[in-house]
Amino acid sequence: MFHVPRHAGGHPRLAIAVLAGLILVVAGLVVWSSARPAAREANPEPGSMAARPPVVEVRSLPRLTEQLERWGGSGQFTGGVLVARGDEVLFRQVYGFADRRQGTPLALDSRFRLASVSKQFTAAAILRLQDEGVLSTHDPVCRWIQPCPPAWEPIRLYHLLGHTSGIPDLMARPAWGLRRVTPATMDELTADSMKYGLQFTPGTKVRYNNAAYNLLGAVVEKASGAPLHDWLRTAFFEPLGMADTGYDDDASGVVMGYANLGGGGPTPQPDHNVSIIPGAGALYSTLDDLLVWQRALHGGHLLSPRSYAMMIADHAPADTPSERGRPRRDWGFGLFSNSIGARVGPAFSDRQIYHTGSWSGFRNMVTWQPDTDVTVIVLSNNYHSRDAVFLLSQQGMAEALGRPFPTSMAR
Repeated sequence: MFHVPRHAGGHPRLAIAVLAGLILVVAGLVVWSSARPAAREANPEPGSMAARPPVVEVRSLPRLTEQLERWGGSGQFTGGVLVARGDEVLFRQVYGFADRRQGTPLALDSRFRLASVSKQFTAAAILRLQDEGVLSTHDPVCRWIQPCPPAWEPIRLYHLLGHTSGIPDLMARPAWGLRRVTPATMDELTADSMKYGLQFTPGTKVRYNNAAYNLLGAVVEKASGAPLHDWLRTAFFEPLGMADTGYDDDASGVVMGYANLGGGGPTPQPDHNVSIIPGAGALYSTLDDLLVWQRALHGGHLLSPRSYAMMIADHAPADTPSERGRPRRDWGFGLFSNSIGARVGPAFSDRQIYHTGSWSGFRNMVTWQPDTDVTVIVLSNNYHSRDAVFLLSQQGMAEALGRPFPTSMAR
C-alpha cells in the first residue's frame, strides 16, 4: 500500500493526484506486459529455436536406408528424403541427378520445386496478417479484390483457404492447356477467375482449388502493400534463416525436373511456368529449409495459437463424403490431416498433418505426426514418382514411430 505523508512537499490533493497518476502508469504497464506474449506468439523467434543441424548424411533408420539404396541405385527414386524426431535428424540422403545430361548429382542442399506444398506458406501469410490485425479470415473477398463479381459477395477468405469457395479451379476451365503454358501476372489471373460462375454455393462443398490460393496471394499483396513473394521472404524466410527458399524465377538454381514420357526414360521438363500458380505452387526449397519451416510452424513460432488452430482444423462441410472408400481427410488451411498410414501395408493409424505437391517434373510430400513430433520430407525431381514418394514418406514415418515397416501401397 502507498503511504503519502500529509506534508511531503506539497498539498495533499497534489499528492493524491500524483498517486492516481502512478496507479494509472502501473496499470498501463501491467496491461502492456500481459499483451506482449500474445504479440510474440504471432512472430518468428528464430533465436528460441534449436540450432540448425549440420547438413550431412544421416542413416539412422536401417530399413529406410535399405529401401532407398535399392530404389536409388535402380533409378526407381530420384530425390531427397529427410526424417526428424523433434530437432534430431534421423535420416537425410539424396539419390539421383540434379541434371542428367550434365551428370550432376543431387546434393543434400539441392533446391526442389515445391508445387502445392507452397500453399501452406500462403495460408500462413493470411493468418499472420490476421494476427497483426490487418485482416480477418472472415473478411469478404470483395473487401480485398476490386472490382468484385456479384457472385463473389458471399465468399469469405476462409472459403478460399479451405477450398470451399465454389470458384472454378484453373484446371477446370476451358483452354486450360493454353493457360498452362502462357505466363501471367497476379492481376491477369484474378481477372481470369472473375470470368466464370461459381460451381457451388460457398461453404456447401469442398473442391481442391489452385485459383483460390492465387486469389489469396492477391489479398496478401493488397493487405500488406508488398508483392507476395517479397512479403514471404521478409516475414518468414529471412527471420528463419531459410536462405534456400523462395520464388522459382528461372534464376533460383532449382534442379531439373523430369517425367517418364513415351517409354523413353526420364525426360527433362524445363517449362515450369509457375507464374500461373503464384500463390498456389511457385516456391522452391530444400530438405533442411523445410525442416526449419516445419519446426517453426508447428512449434508455435509463426502464428498465434488461435490462428494455428484454425490452420489445422477441418473446414470441410460435415456431409463431405469419404474418399475412395476410406475416411476422408480434414481440410485445413494449406494443410490436410488424416491417418494416411492406412494407405500402405502393413497399415498404421497415426494421424498426420501433411500436404503433397506435383508440378512440371516434381513430386513431393511433407508430413508431420504431432503426438511424437516426427517430420518426414520427401522431394523428388520426377513427376511420375507419386507412389514411390508416398510409400517412402510412410516408411520413414513408420520406422521413426516404431511401427511395422510398410512394404507396399494398399489398393
